[in-house]
Amino acid sequence: QVQLVESGGGLVQPGGSLRLSCLASKSIFSIGGEGWYRQVPGKQRELVAVTTSGGRTIYADSVKGRFTISRDNAKNTLYLQMNSLKPEDTAVYYCWTVVSGREYLGQGTQVTVSS
Repeated sequence: QVQLVESGGGLVQPGGSLRLSCLASKSIFSIGGEGWYRQVPGKQRELVAVTTSGGRTIYADSVKGRFTISRDNAKNTLYLQMNSLKPEDTAVYYCWTVVSGREYLGQGTQVTVSS
């Protein structure tokens, strides 16, 4: 069993930055793939940034050049650095990973971009 706990969300003005963190209960990142999704009420969850098991990183077109995914294996932590935030980035952000073919999702952290 794997637990994922996100933190770092909050209220930020347009153009601002936030860094989300995802702490895993065990050393699992870089094995099966990991990343971030987001969801707005009434809409489907969408991919934000994912690193595959093969090491390829995929970003949603809407966040390319503004968001960066990274990880610290020693700390079992995945990050999402978000710069130049826009109101349309407002959503609940979820940490995601795959371990032994099973998908895990965190409880989510709210990001609100508003003036």
